Amino acid sequence: MMRRVVRQSKFRHVFGQAVRNDQCYDDIRVSRVTWDSSFCAVNPKFVAIIIDASGGGAFIVLPLQKTGRIDKAYPTVCGHTGPVLDVDWCPHNDQVIASGSEDCNVMVWQIPENGLETPLSEPVVVLEGHSKRVGIVSWHPTARNVLLSAGCDNQIIIWNVGTGQAMINLEDMHPDVIFSVSWSRNGGLLCTACKDKKVRVIDPRKQKIVAEKDKAHEGARPMRAIFLADGNIFTTGFSRMSERQLALWKSDNMDEPICVQEMDSSNGVLLPFYDPDTNIVYLCGKGDSSIRYFEITDEAPFVHYLNTFSTKEPQRGMGYMPKRGLDVNKCEIARFYKLHERKCEPIIMTVPRKSDLFQDDLYPDTAGPDPALEAEEWFAGKNGGPILISLKDGYVSTKNRDLKVVKTNVLESKPATKAESAPTVQKHASPQPSAKMEDKLEEVLREFKSLRDRVILQDRRIARLEEQVAKVAL
Repeated sequence: MMRRVVRQSKFRHVFGQAVRNDQCYDDIRVSRVTWDSSFCAVNPKFVAIIIDASGGGAFIVLPLQKTGRIDKAYPTVCGHTGPVLDVDWCPHNDQVIASGSEDCNVMVWQIPENGLETPLSEPVVVLEGHSKRVGIVSWHPTARNVLLSAGCDNQIIIWNVGTGQAMINLEDMHPDVIFSVSWSRNGGLLCTACKDKKVRVIDPRKQKIVAEKDKAHEGARPMRAIFLADGNIFTTGFSRMSERQLALWKSDNMDEPICVQEMDSSNGVLLPFYDPDTNIVYLCGKGDSSIRYFEITDEAPFVHYLNTFSTKEPQRGMGYMPKRGLDVNKCEIARFYKLHERKCEPIIMTVPRKSDLFQDDLYPDTAGPDPALEAEEWFAGKNGGPILISLKDGYVSTKNRDLKVVKTNVLESKPATKAESAPTVQKHASPQPSAKMEDKLEEVLREFKSLRDRVILQDRRIARLEEQVAKVAL
């Protein structure tokens, strides 16, 4: 019995600490756009922050070690013609980042290995398909080159970035603005929160709603919904009395929540960040000065409050480091990048331990940078869970160079045939004499498959419209 109590409370003493001033990123004009995204994205190499920019939209990308005061003339990523609303690093290549903007476009960028030396205004690919501003971009967790975007046109589009094509368009499922979209752990399902107060679980490839809950939170302010590792759904929102709430739901039956907890009466939207390895959810409210964290277990009350880390300054946004970017020697279990008005401040969460040995219980194998599937496999219906790596000796980003070359070829050469699979496969194989013919055949097959997919999409759309016309006629 004692051991069980200890296991449950090992995160009760998580110790949060802001870094010293000289380890912050100073003099950054953080964006003032009134949009409820995190405005910041980090990975083991870079931190990207959406900034105020005259005459368009921009974000700044800094190598993690470039702390201190940032020169006003520091180069930015500046290809959008409207303010940038969301950015997301590719989980399979630490130098590729996607951005969504008020200019209705999604852009994918390749950041040089050592960071920017000159402004970057040429994206590798521009994804055009939304008719209103794009407020959400999110990479598929386990399939290479699959990117999701959601816009104020109430559409979700899933792209094959390797070919620059929109493969799936979910356009009739949300009657209002989409507040959040979350992939399941293996990327087979989506979970969305919408302004119509519904949380939906969607199978994107079958283009159907698997489950939904009306008035998951009854308040009028924005909700958030994320998938947990076990397939359950965690939501944040507001009650009818405008109190902030969190709730836990079964994704296959959302009639009644597993649990609901009232929190406080602040009006900032709660941004949830989730660690599938430890089952901890961190809640960062926009405009709050605190980070609350909860452990999710199978025992009532299911969502256990652990603690609150507070500072004096309110946060404008928040970045969350993937597990492989943490310092395992310091028992660091989470790191946040908190945005102030003019700076970015890392906050480190550690579990104090006396031993210098690697703490297996804090660091189970975690999602690594290798994709489990290629884009074509996923669009064809295949699923794959994350490929796990051990953090025992710390994470060293050695494979990224190979991946960067593959990505560059995939993204920069429009035919994108050799890039998709050839470099990784042929690294160990002798070159084939009929490589050109194979490439040509592969290109033709890919184009054929793409056209066939488009025809299928249009057929489905026509069928839906015919149904709507029939209903109106009745």
